[in-house]
Amino acid sequence: MRKSTELFMGMRSLFRLYDKMLKKVCTKYDLTIAEADIISFLQNNPEKDTAGDIVELRRLSKGAVSKAVESLIQKSLLERTEDAKDRRKIHLALKPQAGPVMESINEVREDFVDTVLDGFTKEELKLYSLFFDRLFENIKKVMERNEKL
Repeated sequence: MRKSTELFMGMRSLFRLYDKMLKKVCTKYDLTIAEADIISFLQNNPEKDTAGDIVELRRLSKGAVSKAVESLIQKSLLERTEDAKDRRKIHLALKPQAGPVMESINEVREDFVDTVLDGFTKEELKLYSLFFDRLFENIKKVMERNEKL
């Protein structure tokens, strides 16, 4: 199998495993995966708080984000506020009621990392860290280069 195929299949498997583990939280709080993703995103990226940010950075469709945001507002987990300088811009903020959901998502994230890194030695984890640092640096360089073209 080609290395690129292995890489993409491995990433897809990682995402499927995470989604499967996240389903427990979704069932407990009556959320969709997209809703849980948005809660997690806003919790971890407080400076990126618009639907456009979520679409761009999480690679979700505008329709999926719009539907999930509306649902989260109806469930009193999320609120919208207009930007003071640009009324066309709408900021999203998690409400205090989202606290238990965020805690459950954090527990799933920790369990996920523990699961996929199970059995690795300290030396292997150091190599893993170096590998991914370099991988992400390479990606960043290419993305910056392409933005300038």
